[in-house]
Amino acid sequence: MTAIAVTIAGSDSGGGAGIQADLKTFSALGVYGVSVITALTAQNTQRVRAIHDIPPEFVTAQIDAVFSDFEVNAVKIGMLSRAAIVDAVVTGLDRHHAKNVVLDPVMVASSGDRLLAPDAIDAVRRRFLPRARLITPNLPEAAALLGGPVAASERDMRMQAEKLLSVGAKAVLIKGGHAEGEECVDLLVDANGVMRLAAPRVATRNTHGTGCTLSAAIAAELAKGSSLRDAVRGAKAYITDAIAGADKLAVGKGRGPIHHFQKWW
Repeated sequence: MTAIAVTIAGSDSGGGAGIQADLKTFSALGVYGVSVITALTAQNTQRVRAIHDIPPEFVTAQIDAVFSDFEVNAVKIGMLSRAAIVDAVVTGLDRHHAKNVVLDPVMVASSGDRLLAPDAIDAVRRRFLPRARLITPNLPEAAALLGGPVAASERDMRMQAEKLLSVGAKAVLIKGGHAEGEECVDLLVDANGVMRLAAPRVATRNTHGTGCTLSAAIAAELAKGSSLRDAVRGAKAYITDAIAGADKLAVGKGRGPIHHFQKWW
């Protein structure tokens, strides 16, 4: 049986993040990718120029089309943009009994442009945290979900992850890419405890799409039948490799993408 994962996210016309990054990741990891587009963005490596939200009823139509035909093994959730789209996605996933849902609570693009309306943050917190198998916030996203300060240490990261568990999350991978130091440290916190994942911090400005890619890689590994911890380990190795190869690409004039296919090109 072919492993299938669906990405429910926004489209990045620059190809480095969102739907495009997710489908590249699925393909690189041997998983057939299908998609549900929640928003169109006019963006490149420099900035987001415009956002066009897809009507919620059309998001619903895409979900129904995909799940009625494909045996979906995992779901990656990315940009949801506004509360009405959050509601449409949650309702659709419930209707189709979706499994292995990985939520990347995308709020701000690498360029600094906001991708999630303020009212949608509460909708994500209330409706998605209890449903997702895993959420993958970076440090600013974790702070926004909790309404608190950005974590300044690994101890703070663990405390914030545990707070997210206390308000409904089943498992949290809190990502330390925005921190300082020679290592990039992520913490997986769930009912089984804490797993620390560290990798050398790569000196490159070409990191566009890292969050999208990591959560998509986890979904891909879950689609293939990996345990959550093994899926996170495999995804961490893949994203580290893709960042290390980022400078092999010469695309755009701003913060370029990571190299999803650096092992093969």
